Amino acid sequence: MVRYDPDHQSEDVEDRRGRRSGGVAGAPLQLLLNLLVLVGRRFGLMGVLVVLLLAGAGYALMGPGLAPTTAPPGAVDDENEAFVGFVLDDIQDTWSSRLRGYERARLVLFRQMTRTACGLGQSATGPFYCPADRQVYIDLSFFDALSHLGAPGDFARAYVIAHEVGHHIQNQAGLLGRAHGPDAVGADGNAVRVELQADCLAGVWASAADGRGLLEVGDLEEGLRAAGAIGDDRLQQRSEGQVRPESFTHGTSEQRMRWFQVGYREADPAACDTFSAREL
Repeated sequence: MVRYDPDHQSEDVEDRRGRRSGGVAGAPLQLLLNLLVLVGRRFGLMGVLVVLLLAGAGYALMGPGLAPTTAPPGAVDDENEAFVGFVLDDIQDTWSSRLRGYERARLVLFRQMTRTACGLGQSATGPFYCPADRQVYIDLSFFDALSHLGAPGDFARAYVIAHEVGHHIQNQAGLLGRAHGPDAVGADGNAVRVELQADCLAGVWASAADGRGLLEVGDLEEGLRAAGAIGDDRLQQRSEGQVRPESFTHGTSEQRMRWFQVGYREADPAACDTFSAREL
């Protein structure tokens, strides 16, 4: 279990769970989105529906294939909020000391859906980062879904946050444009390389946290299980009953675990140059 202060409050966390999502009519739109997802899953358009309709231009932790469970708020939610704030601050304190000019991101907690500068954010996308407003978005019910995938534990949750902050680092460095910009290569551009680099950066933070004594026995394994649980191949097999490598956007389970380990082992963001790697 990650050692953290349960009373910690973060100035970089915005809680939108107690209000409607910017005037969006929740129930009817939710039903429509669910219908679109079901149609997309039936006809192989899941990636297009989720990425374009739900996440907009955001960078999500995972591709299609998993919808978080919905649960009423309670004590567990409050505990998760404290944990998220503590981990977010530790991650950003780490990068502030490692990267000159690092600008802190904000993290938004929401339920079901919320407005973002990248379009409508929805729980079914999983946690995601919007480069247009430089904010990470998380519906805490995703943590329950992660447990159902076989990746329970608080460090699995910490990995999720560290991955999204990794996208924030990429955004500040001007690397996110390489995913689909003029320098992109392949059918899906460099999307997989972008995601694997964020996994590697999460590993760099994990190494730093371990060096400060925040990790306990088994925490690293929790992070690896989380990375493996949300590989494109595993999620596609779970949701569609087949694996389509040509549609991968985040990398396989093996790739995600390997690059997280690279970051942890090397403890250096320079080791996370997935764009120059011959093999992922």
